[in-house]
Amino acid sequence: MIARLRGIVEGIEDGRCIMDVGGVGYLVFCSSRTLGALPAAGVATLLIETQVREDAIALYGFGTSAEREWFRLLTTVQGVGAKVALALLSALSPDQLIAAIATGDKAALTRTPGVGPKLAIRICTELREKAGGMPGGGGVVLAANLTVMRGNVADALSALTNLGYRRAEAEAALARAADEHGEGAALDVLIRAGLKALAK
Repeated sequence: MIARLRGIVEGIEDGRCIMDVGGVGYLVFCSSRTLGALPAAGVATLLIETQVREDAIALYGFGTSAEREWFRLLTTVQGVGAKVALALLSALSPDQLIAAIATGDKAALTRTPGVGPKLAIRICTELREKAGGMPGGGGVVLAANLTVMRGNVADALSALTNLGYRRAEAEAALARAADEHGEGAALDVLIRAGLKALAK
Protein backbone atom coordinates (compact mmCIF):
# COMPACT_ATOMS: atom_id res chain seq x y z
CA MET A 1 0.00 0.00 0.00
CA ILE A 2 1.26 3.48 -0.87
CA ALA A 3 1.14 5.91 2.07
CA ARG A 4 3.10 8.90 0.71
CA LEU A 5 4.38 10.21 -2.59
CA ARG A 6 7.11 12.79 -3.09
CA GLY A 7 7.76 13.82 -6.65
CA ILE A 8 7.36 16.38 -9.39
CA VAL A 9 3.89 17.67 -10.18
CA GLU A 10 3.57 17.07 -13.92
CA GLY A 11 -0.01 18.17 -14.38
CA ILE A 12 -3.08 19.31 -12.48
CA GLU A 13 -6.52 18.49 -13.83
CA ASP A 14 -10.03 18.73 -12.46
CA GLY A 15 -10.04 16.62 -9.29
CA ARG A 16 -6.66 15.00 -9.86
CA CYS A 17 -2.98 15.48 -10.54
CA ILE A 18 -0.11 13.52 -12.04
CA MET A 19 3.01 13.10 -9.92
CA ASP A 20 6.26 11.88 -11.40
CA VAL A 21 8.10 9.78 -8.81
CA GLY A 22 11.32 8.28 -10.13
CA GLY A 23 10.08 8.32 -13.71
CA VAL A 24 6.69 6.77 -12.91
CA GLY A 25 3.62 8.98 -13.31
CA TYR A 26 1.03 8.40 -10.59
CA LEU A 27 -2.55 9.61 -11.09
CA VAL A 28 -3.73 10.94 -7.73
CA PHE A 29 -7.27 12.11 -6.97
CA CYS A 30 -7.38 15.14 -4.65
CA SER A 31 -9.74 17.72 -3.20
CA SER A 32 -9.67 21.16 -4.79
CA ARG A 33 -8.16 22.42 -1.51
CA THR A 34 -5.15 20.10 -1.90
CA LEU A 35 -4.80 20.76 -5.63
CA GLY A 36 -4.83 24.52 -4.98
CA ALA A 37 -1.91 24.17 -2.58
CA LEU A 38 0.27 22.21 -5.02
CA PRO A 39 2.99 24.07 -6.90
CA ALA A 40 2.36 24.52 -10.63
CA ALA A 41 5.79 22.98 -11.18
CA GLY A 42 8.32 21.50 -8.82
CA VAL A 43 8.56 18.95 -6.04
CA ALA A 44 5.61 18.25 -3.77
CA THR A 45 4.64 15.68 -1.15
CA LEU A 46 1.20 14.12 -0.79
CA LEU A 47 -0.08 11.80 1.89
CA ILE A 48 -1.84 8.92 0.16
CA GLU A 49 -4.84 6.74 0.87
CA THR A 50 -4.79 3.67 -1.39
CA GLN A 51 -8.06 1.97 -2.26
CA VAL A 52 -7.97 -1.40 -3.99
CA ARG A 53 -11.07 -2.52 -5.89
CA GLU A 54 -11.71 -5.40 -8.25
CA ASP A 55 -11.33 -3.19 -11.29
CA ALA A 56 -8.79 -0.60 -10.16
CA ILE A 57 -6.27 0.65 -7.64
CA ALA A 58 -7.01 4.29 -6.84
CA LEU A 59 -4.74 6.78 -5.08
CA TYR A 60 -6.19 9.69 -3.11
CA GLY A 61 -3.81 12.47 -2.11
CA PHE A 62 -3.92 14.94 0.77
CA GLY A 63 -1.86 17.93 1.74
CA THR A 64 -2.41 17.42 5.48
CA SER A 65 -2.89 14.47 7.79
CA ALA A 66 -6.10 16.11 9.07
CA GLU A 67 -7.60 15.99 5.60
CA ARG A 68 -6.62 12.32 5.19
CA GLU A 69 -8.12 11.40 8.57
CA TRP A 70 -11.37 13.13 7.62
CA PHE A 71 -11.43 11.28 4.28
CA ARG A 72 -11.10 7.97 6.11
CA LEU A 73 -13.85 8.89 8.58
CA LEU A 74 -16.25 10.25 5.96
CA THR A 75 -15.98 7.11 3.84
CA THR A 76 -17.18 5.02 6.81
CA VAL A 77 -20.64 6.58 6.37
CA GLN A 78 -22.97 4.59 4.13
CA GLY A 79 -23.50 6.52 0.91
CA VAL A 80 -20.24 8.48 1.17
CA GLY A 81 -17.77 7.12 -1.34
CA ALA A 82 -14.37 8.52 -2.19
CA LYS A 83 -15.81 11.00 -4.71
CA VAL A 84 -18.31 12.47 -2.24
CA ALA A 85 -15.70 12.56 0.54
CA LEU A 86 -13.34 14.56 -1.70
CA ALA A 87 -16.21 16.87 -2.66
CA LEU A 88 -16.94 17.49 1.04
CA LEU A 89 -13.25 18.19 1.69
CA SER A 90 -13.22 20.56 -1.28
CA ALA A 91 -16.22 22.48 0.05
CA LEU A 92 -15.37 22.44 3.76
CA SER A 93 -12.09 22.53 5.66
CA PRO A 94 -11.60 20.07 8.55
CA ASP A 95 -12.44 22.91 10.96
CA GLN A 96 -15.67 23.66 9.10
CA LEU A 97 -16.58 19.97 9.04
CA ILE A 98 -16.16 19.78 12.81
CA ALA A 99 -18.42 22.80 13.22
CA ALA A 100 -21.06 21.61 10.74
CA ILE A 101 -21.31 18.11 12.19
CA ALA A 102 -21.16 19.18 15.84
CA THR A 103 -23.99 21.69 15.35
CA GLY A 104 -26.00 19.61 12.89
CA ASP A 105 -25.63 22.25 10.18
CA LYS A 106 -27.12 20.21 7.34
CA ALA A 107 -27.27 23.25 5.04
CA ALA A 108 -23.47 23.52 5.05
CA LEU A 109 -23.15 19.86 4.09
CA THR A 110 -25.80 19.90 1.35
CA ARG A 111 -23.94 22.66 -0.48
CA THR A 112 -21.57 19.87 -1.52
CA PRO A 113 -22.41 18.19 -4.85
CA GLY A 114 -23.70 14.68 -4.21
CA VAL A 115 -24.85 15.36 -0.64
CA GLY A 116 -28.61 15.55 -0.25
CA PRO A 117 -30.62 16.21 2.93
CA LYS A 118 -30.86 12.51 3.89
CA LEU A 119 -27.14 11.93 3.50
CA ALA A 120 -26.37 15.14 5.41
CA ILE A 121 -28.52 13.89 8.31
CA ARG A 122 -26.75 10.52 8.22
CA ILE A 123 -23.33 12.20 8.29
CA CYS A 124 -24.30 14.38 11.25
CA THR A 125 -25.90 11.48 13.14
CA GLU A 126 -23.13 8.94 12.60
CA LEU A 127 -20.18 11.29 13.06
CA ARG A 128 -21.40 13.67 15.77
CA GLU A 129 -19.70 11.75 18.59
CA LYS A 130 -16.46 11.41 16.60
CA ALA A 131 -16.21 14.94 15.15
CA GLY A 132 -14.98 16.56 18.37
CA GLY A 133 -11.98 14.25 18.50
CA MET A 134 -11.01 14.72 14.88
CA PRO A 135 -8.08 16.91 13.85
CA GLY A 136 -8.77 20.40 12.52
CA GLY A 137 -6.56 22.55 10.38
CA GLY A 138 -4.26 23.63 13.19
CA GLY A 139 -5.90 26.95 14.00
CA VAL A 140 -9.44 25.80 14.63
CA VAL A 141 -11.77 28.55 13.52
CA LEU A 142 -14.18 28.02 16.39
CA ALA A 143 -11.47 28.09 19.01
CA ALA A 144 -10.01 31.25 17.47
CA ASN A 145 -13.42 32.95 17.49
CA LEU A 146 -14.06 32.04 21.08
CA THR A 147 -10.63 33.24 22.17
CA VAL A 148 -11.54 36.70 20.91
CA MET A 149 -15.11 36.56 22.27
CA ARG A 150 -14.67 36.45 26.00
CA GLY A 151 -17.13 37.49 28.68
CA ASN A 152 -20.65 36.25 27.97
CA VAL A 153 -19.49 33.69 25.39
CA ALA A 154 -17.12 32.13 27.90
CA ASP A 155 -19.90 32.10 30.52
CA ALA A 156 -22.33 30.54 28.03
CA LEU A 157 -19.73 27.88 27.16
CA SER A 158 -19.37 27.06 30.84
CA ALA A 159 -23.15 26.82 31.22
CA LEU A 160 -23.55 24.46 28.24
CA THR A 161 -20.72 22.17 29.32
CA ASN A 162 -22.20 22.08 32.85
CA LEU A 163 -25.45 20.93 31.25
CA GLY A 164 -23.57 17.93 29.89
CA TYR A 165 -22.78 19.01 26.33
CA ARG A 166 -19.35 18.16 24.97
CA ARG A 167 -17.00 21.13 24.75
CA ALA A 168 -16.44 20.86 20.98
CA GLU A 169 -20.20 20.80 20.32
CA ALA A 170 -20.83 23.70 22.70
CA GLU A 171 -18.04 25.78 21.13
CA ALA A 172 -19.43 25.18 17.64
CA ALA A 173 -22.95 26.11 18.73
CA LEU A 174 -21.80 29.27 20.51
CA ALA A 175 -19.63 30.36 17.59
CA ARG A 176 -22.76 30.26 15.42
CA ALA A 177 -24.78 32.04 18.11
CA ALA A 178 -22.17 34.79 18.41
CA ASP A 179 -22.06 35.20 14.63
CA GLU A 180 -25.85 35.48 14.52
CA HIS A 181 -26.44 37.75 17.53
CA GLY A 182 -23.11 39.59 17.78
CA GLU A 183 -20.25 39.34 20.22
CA GLY A 184 -21.95 41.65 22.72
CA ALA A 185 -25.14 39.58 22.96
CA ALA A 186 -26.63 38.99 26.40
CA LEU A 187 -25.75 35.79 28.21
CA ASP A 188 -29.31 34.40 28.13
CA VAL A 189 -29.56 35.11 24.38
CA LEU A 190 -26.33 33.20 23.71
CA ILE A 191 -27.37 30.26 25.86
CA ARG A 192 -30.79 30.00 24.20
CA ALA A 193 -29.24 30.26 20.71
CA GLY A 194 -26.60 27.71 21.67
CA LEU A 195 -29.22 25.27 22.96
CA LYS A 196 -31.26 25.77 19.79
CA ALA A 197 -28.24 24.95 17.61
CA LEU A 198 -27.41 21.90 19.72
CA ALA A 199 -31.00 20.67 19.49
CA LYS A 200 -30.67 20.42 15.71
